Amino acid sequence: MLEEILRHGDRVAVVVVEIAGAAVIFVGALWAALRFVVEGLRHRSAAVFTPIRLSLGRFLTLGVEFQLAADILRTAVSPTFAQIGQLAAIATIRTGLNFFLRREIAQEQQQVRDAGAATAEERG
Repeated sequence: MLEEILRHGDRVAVVVVEIAGAAVIFVGALWAALRFVVEGLRHRSAAVFTPIRLSLGRFLTLGVEFQLAADILRTAVSPTFAQIGQLAAIATIRTGLNFFLRREIAQEQQQVRDAGAATAEERG
């Protein structure tokens, strides 16, 4: 009885966390697309799109973290060795994805700071 309640609660928690992750990614993509269109109409410079990419990268990173949390929850109650192996593979892929997203975000932020500093030096 208790085990069945835990399994049902776990399934509900997994679905809620997966939906949250998907919602974060969807909202981030929608927000970035709207900003892309608005900024694209206002400015013709590629430099205005870097902050949009940075924000989208943050949304993607957060969404992937939610998805990983859902995978961990899925195997939390009575995991089998097969489930543990699948979780390890999924966690490795998603962690690698997050690592590269974070690295790209950090590089883009540095480029934005460098460009801002160069502009400030030119002005004054």
